[in-house]
This record gives sequence, C-alpha cells and structure tokens, in this order.
Amino acid sequence: MSKTRILLFYFFLIFFNSIFSQEEKELSLFQEEIINKTDKFLEHTRFKKVRNFFLNKEWDSTLVYAAKELNTITDKRKELIQYYHFFKGFSFKEKKNFKAAKDELSFINQSLVFYLYVKSFLAEIALEENNFLKASIIFKEVEREWNDSIKGIEISNIKHNIGLCYLHLKNFKEAEKYLTNSIQLYEKQKDTVELVGVYGDIANLYYEQYKDDLAIPYFKKAYDFSKHVDNFTLKSNTAKNMAVVEENRKDLTAALKYRKEYEQWNDSLNNHNKIWELAQLEKKLAVEKKQNEVNVLKAENKAEIAQRNSFLYTAITLLALLFVITFYYRQNIKSKKTILDQKEQLDELNSTKDKLFSIVSHDLRSSVNTLKLSNKKVIKNLEKENIKEAHKLLQQNTNIVGSAYNLLDNLFNWALLQTKQSYFQIKEIHLFFAVEHVAYNYIPLIREKQLRFENSVSKTVKVLADQESLKIILRNLLDNAIKFSETNGKIKVYTENKGSLVSIIIEDTGVGIDNETRKKLLKKTISLEERKHKDVIGSGLGLQLCKSMIQKNNGTLSIISELGKGTKMIVSLSKPLSNE
Repeated sequence: MSKTRILLFYFFLIFFNSIFSQEEKELSLFQEEIINKTDKFLEHTRFKKVRNFFLNKEWDSTLVYAAKELNTITDKRKELIQYYHFFKGFSFKEKKNFKAAKDELSFINQSLVFYLYVKSFLAEIALEENNFLKASIIFKEVEREWNDSIKGIEISNIKHNIGLCYLHLKNFKEAEKYLTNSIQLYEKQKDTVELVGVYGDIANLYYEQYKDDLAIPYFKKAYDFSKHVDNFTLKSNTAKNMAVVEENRKDLTAALKYRKEYEQWNDSLNNHNKIWELAQLEKKLAVEKKQNEVNVLKAENKAEIAQRNSFLYTAITLLALLFVITFYYRQNIKSKKTILDQKEQLDELNSTKDKLFSIVSHDLRSSVNTLKLSNKKVIKNLEKENIKEAHKLLQQNTNIVGSAYNLLDNLFNWALLQTKQSYFQIKEIHLFFAVEHVAYNYIPLIREKQLRFENSVSKTVKVLADQESLKIILRNLLDNAIKFSETNGKIKVYTENKGSLVSIIIEDTGVGIDNETRKKLLKKTISLEERKHKDVIGSGLGLQLCKSMIQKNNGTLSIISELGKGTKMIVSLSKPLSNE
C-alpha cells in the first residue's frame, strides 16, 4: 500500500470530525434563531411542546409529537406545517436516518426563513453518503446565498466542506484554494478544533500529490494544535498520522513515540465510546418501556370507553343510575387529567435526571482520568526516589478524591430528598460548634491554598434546625468558598440578628458571581450547570441540595456578590425564644 493510501484512511476520520465537531459550537446560535423566529407560534401549546423537545435534543419525542400534529393540523397554517417538517427532518438527520430526513426536508420551500439551513442539511447528508459532486453543488449554493445575518451557519465551515468535496473529486487546485481560505477564517476566529481538522485535510491534499515537503509541516501543525483540544479522536488521529509520516521517512524512533501516543489516546477514546454506547442502550430501553406504557394506557382507555358506554345504555331505562354514571364520568376525567399532569412532571424529572447524570458522570470521569495520569507520575517519581514531588502529587490526588467524594455525598443526599427518605428533627443547635466541626475537615485544604479562615460566630448563638442537614448546608457553602477563593484569600463565617431570625453569613474574597448567575442560582426551579471554572469539580448540585435543605429547615437563602470582589452566602434560620 502506498503512503498516500495509508494516510488517506486517517484523513477520513479527521474529515468527518471536521464536519460535525462544530455542531455544538453552532447549536446555541441555531437555537437562538429557532426561538426568535418561532415565538409567534407559542399560542399553540402543542407546538411549544414540540419545539421544547427539539431544543432539548430529544429527537424521538420530537418525531412522535410532530407527526401527531401533522395528522391533525389545518391547511390554514402552512408555515407551521413547514416547521414541523423542519423539526422532523433535522431529527432524522441527527439519528442518521438520511432517507427519512431528505423526505421530510423536501416538503420545505423557499418561503421558510430557515430554507438556507435546509440546503446546508441536504449538503451534509450528501457528504455523509459520499455523494461528493452533489454535496459540492449544494454547498456552493449555500456559499453564494450566505450573508452575515445568517446565524448558526459559519462560512468558514462551508468553505472547508467545499474544499473536502473537491479533494475527494481529485480537483486538487480548487480543494487547495478553499482549504487555504478556510484556514485563514479559522485562524481569525481562533477556532482550535477546526484548525486541527483543516490542517490535517490540507496535509493530506499535498500528501496525495506526493508533495511531502508541503504536507509534513501541516501534519505537524495539526498534531501540535490537537494538544490544546479535548477531543480524543483528533488527538489519536494526529498522533497516528505523525507515526505514519515518520515511518515513511525511516525515523523509526520518532514513529514509535507517536505510535505509543496514538495507542494511549485510542484507549481513552474506546473507554469514552463504551460509556456512550451504554448510555444509548439505556435510552433505547427507556423509550421502549415508555412505548409499552403508552400501549397499556391505550388499552385501558378503550376498556374504559366500552364500560362507560354500557352504563350510558343502562341509564336510558334506569334513571336512578344516572347519578352514579355522572359521578363515574367526572372521576374518570379527573383521573385522566391527573395522569396527564403526572406524565408532564415525569418528563421534566427525567430531563433533570438525564442532565444531572450527564454532568456528574462527566465530572467523575474527569477526576478519575486526572487521578489515573497523576498516579503514573507518582510511580515515576517513586522510582526516581523523588519523594518530595511524589508527596505533592499525592496531596493533589487527595484533594481530587475529596472533591469527588463530596460530589457523590451530595448526590446521595439529593436522592434521599427526592425519594423522601430523609429524616429531619429540628431542634436547638449551638451554631459555633457546628461551624467548627465542619471547618475542621477543611483545614488541610485551607492551608494548602494559604487561605485565612475566621469563625466569628458567638458561642451563645443558637438556631432551630436539623443538625445533620445544617452540617451539609455549611459544608457545601464552605466548600464552594474554598474552591472559588484565590491563594492568600480570606473566608469568614459570622452571624447577624434579624428579629426572630439568625442570618449565617459565609463570606469569601474569591472570584465572585455575576448578577445573572446570582439570580439563576436563587430560582426555585432546579438549575444544573456544567462547571465553568477549570479547576473545580462540581455540577451545582451542592447548591441545589442546600436550597432544598434550607427550605426543609424553614429558612431562606440569599446571595450578595460581585465579580472579582467575593461572595456572601446568607442562610437565615429561626432562632429559639431563649436566643431573642
């Protein structure tokens, strides 16, 4: 096999990653456009439900509910019909059912504001089906019609994909022009992920033409840039490309080094794929289970209708049974309404649970992967008898394990709350000793970050609360204060009397919170977010747990904060009569 054919295989992997890696980046802009352009239809409750499923990427639910609406909608709302086909076409594309996607998208005409998106989707489908000539024609149409007002379609990606089509069609001159243009746009956007892909693509362009002197620097660029992204596929492919390049150059030492790196990233990718496959299987089983439940409900409804009809026939001759039938009918309607309400609550809870497990599993996987890499460093340092560095790494590992343990502990307590298995006994508690007991466990972490901690709570102050839940509240708020405090910062715990309440204030001099985030954190609804601080393990579950437990203790939570100037977390609890 020639070197061109060998490298071309790896090019395909980078190529497909290049097409779809920008999807998450664009999706937020795409979602904003969907929301802005369809808010006028929110008076239709069912459309709102379909749109919510679509925005939450629940493709199966989107397809089911959109299909139901298309069977019942009137001809007067033609634009609404096109939106339902648009949602179905995009959902089928995401599920890789390209034939069904093309069928749905064919119903959409130029009157829809998203028609250019439809063309882009059809071009991507043609690319997936290796119909490169058709894909290039459609992508060129999108390029001509594109302008700066189009949100969610990046011209840099369009040009990149046109270059890929020409590369497959062996039109190297046009491919080079478009790929070079897309490199300039990506560099201006500082899009590291896309740069890795396009560097690899143009390297393969030159490699296929045996222009090794031009190709190898781009392979090296792709490899160097892949170090700054979190995509295992890109890291694996760029390392393998470099291994093949070095093998062809007869530098076996360098080739072996890149080959080992490729195997390391490939192992990580395989582990990631196994987790994803398991999640997909669980999702499929959940969908099948829900469909079975729907079938059972349909059968029950049919039986109920038959029973109701029999009562109605009997009521014609037996006037005395009319009241019984009327009562039964009302109860039946009430039961159906209750079932409908419970189903909507269950959908919302399932959505929250899925997001919770996604975020928690992501954080746990990250911490475990960090521990794995750190332990290898510990072993190397022990082999070299570098005890000081090994001790430092072990201390770091201890902190990671501690954070992961707190995350699991919060998850456990959250589960107890949700299943109503928690036991609360509100009584008088000496606040000073509760703070001291919680803070004692954080002394090593406080010292490591060189923080100053001050417990200014009076030993006479008492509050009415459940002892264990109060410790969980204090632990999470103190843990957050430590996490988001910079080195040499200060954390202070003190109280303020407000009539019949005692306000416990945990104040830090850390990074602070912007006003929008502060308002979001205080909402009664559940708000789970992936971490924004790179050194922090957590999903926001701890604060949600605090809010629930504060409410259980008949208290309130408020937040005073400003970016760069620290945060005050204020928990107000009732105080005993003897404390007034």
